[in-house]
Amino acid sequence: MSTFNDKTIIITGAAMGLGLAASKAVALKGANLSIVDYNSEALEKAKAEINSVAPNAKIITIVADVSDEQAVKNYVDKTVEEFGRVDGLYNNAGIEGKQASIVDYDVNIFKKVIDINLMGVYYGLKYVIPVMQKQGGGKIVNVASVGGIRGVVNQMPYVASKHAVSGMTKNAAIEYGKDGIYTNAIAPGAILTPMVAEAFKQVNPADPKAAETEYAQRNPTRQLGKPENVGNLVAFLLSDECQYVNGQTIAIDGGESNLYGNS
Repeated sequence: MSTFNDKTIIITGAAMGLGLAASKAVALKGANLSIVDYNSEALEKAKAEINSVAPNAKIITIVADVSDEQAVKNYVDKTVEEFGRVDGLYNNAGIEGKQASIVDYDVNIFKKVIDINLMGVYYGLKYVIPVMQKQGGGKIVNVASVGGIRGVVNQMPYVASKHAVSGMTKNAAIEYGKDGIYTNAIAPGAILTPMVAEAFKQVNPADPKAAETEYAQRNPTRQLGKPENVGNLVAFLLSDECQYVNGQTIAIDGGESNLYGNS
């Protein structure tokens, strides 16, 4: 059963990983899609991949750097121009940065992580919320991380940005719930995306697969998550089936965050 007929969803960081998985999930349920990414070539490949599983999906591609406020305003404006409304925003674009201790962290990389992971989410909220207010409501899903509900060694700016995303989600929920706008965040654990694969390369350059296997053994499920696991959760949170869930940061990590301090 289609749950997104005549609904328009914006997904940032849509060219790969969690953004692409969510794009497929909502396209299969009938959504019009505005997919956004900074990489134009990867974006066109993503569009083709989405249409391969959802041939009837109406999709526009928009190249944008989410750390650029004008670029974010532009992707919202273009979506409204094309489809007339915005029913859902999946504020997904983000980067990990690098792995380094607090005292050794490159301040320029730190600022870049904040600009993309934090300000990119804020700009999305800033320009989508007025559209949703005018049309009588909408759904927003921001990407935090398990790094937004706990600490992660050698990833201070990432952790700082994702905690901030969780906080902004709470604020958006209490400020705009009265307008029928529901805002939630997800906190993925180690989902095997290209970004996470790159992190394993940093942990063990000689054998990243060994780092992946070792990490998976710490999870209660003894495995890493798949992008489609997250895509299905996002699709639910953006759908009309999700009611009265507002201001939450929902972990999707196989239960691993429950182990910290007990292992």
